[in-house]
Amino acid sequence: MATSGSASKTNKVKVTARLAGFFKGVWAELKKVHWPTPKQVAIFTGVVLVAVAIASVAIYILDVIFSWLLSLIIR
Repeated sequence: MATSGSASKTNKVKVTARLAGFFKGVWAELKKVHWPTPKQVAIFTGVVLVAVAIASVAIYILDVIFSWLLSLIIR
């Protein structure tokens, strides 16, 4: 079944219009977002880095303990 050239062109126009409407909606939603201040970003980054450091130390301690226990079992 062959499609006519005008039907294909109309379909492309609809897709383009839908995409344009989508991006307009995205832009409108982004304007509503409450973005953090640079000071808040610095504080939140510090909190994340401290949490990662604490988790890393905890995992390291558990690794050392389990390695020690395993070495006792294997002997």
